[in-house]
Amino acid sequence: MITITPQAATKLTELLKQQDDPETRLRLFITKGGCHGFSYGMAFDRERREDDQVVAQDGVEVLVDPMSSRVLAGAQIDYVRSVAGEGFQVRNPNAVETCGCGHSFRTQDNAGEPDPCDESTAKQAN
Repeated sequence: MITITPQAATKLTELLKQQDDPETRLRLFITKGGCHGFSYGMAFDRERREDDQVVAQDGVEVLVDPMSSRVLAGAQIDYVRSVAGEGFQVRNPNAVETCGCGHSFRTQDNAGEPDPCDESTAKQAN
């Protein structure tokens, strides 16, 4: 089950109020790609699909599609402020390797589809 920290719920509540649409929710998803095979994504979405997992906590709802739910089982959505900036962070217990920025990862069971980080990295790999 995916959880939402109180800090993330507070920020989500604030952002959802700015959308001025009571049907809008946050969608958390993964896509193939990134340095380590999968990347996290978040977007506002009005459409709740029949097979979505709905994470409801502290007055906010987050939608997660079935494929992403499997890779994100047990993950936590947090909102972090630091000297480097602020933003949402996904803590995923299934990630066995992550990139330096924390947005790309792979799991033990699935390496996803990694992209080269830049051209010089791709040339060095050949």
